[in-house]
Amino acid sequence: MNNTDEQTATILAHYGLAANGNVWQVEDQVFIHHRALERIAAQAKITFDPPTVLRAERDEAALLVVGRMGDRAEWSIGEALVDVNYHVPGSEPAFVYAMAEKRAKDRVILKLVELHGVVSSAEPHAVESSPAYSNENTPAEPSSEPRIVGELKRTLDGAETVDAVVALMRDSETQRALGALTPDWKDEVRGYAKARMVVLGWTPKRAA
Repeated sequence: MNNTDEQTATILAHYGLAANGNVWQVEDQVFIHHRALERIAAQAKITFDPPTVLRAERDEAALLVVGRMGDRAEWSIGEALVDVNYHVPGSEPAFVYAMAEKRAKDRVILKLVELHGVVSSAEPHAVESSPAYSNENTPAEPSSEPRIVGELKRTLDGAETVDAVVALMRDSETQRALGALTPDWKDEVRGYAKARMVVLGWTPKRAA
């Protein structure tokens, strides 16, 4: 393990996450799952200002996002253009605004927690973990998720308020979809929804 790997593992451990299963390396580039960054943002109490829309088209969006952690602030731009840096699989709908927001926020989180040289899995050049590095403790990669799980996550990414997340999770269609999933995948979606709510400003109630 080199110094960069040790630094990344130390920072993740500070926020209660293990490097194994959350980060992986392909050649000289280190990648981290978007969901891990959302959990880090929740633990670090990172808040975001309302985004500034720089470009708004049917198949393209560019957003300026400012994030704050304590007395520090960082900004970044997220962009998504269908068939250029955002490739939508099959006939699934494109969520350009959600993808632009995801990329911008991930970049801001990486800056704020000083994960230098690490790239989010939301980036267009992100490479999935090689099977040679996977093991039974590694969470399933997006390609092995049930399709409905990916669809629910993308919809959650597009939710702009805590109430919107709550409404989505309580929706009868969502409940039917969750009912068809295994317990592990149900927990995955619920955990993803909770992380999204925290990012949007919700504070979990803690026992006294």
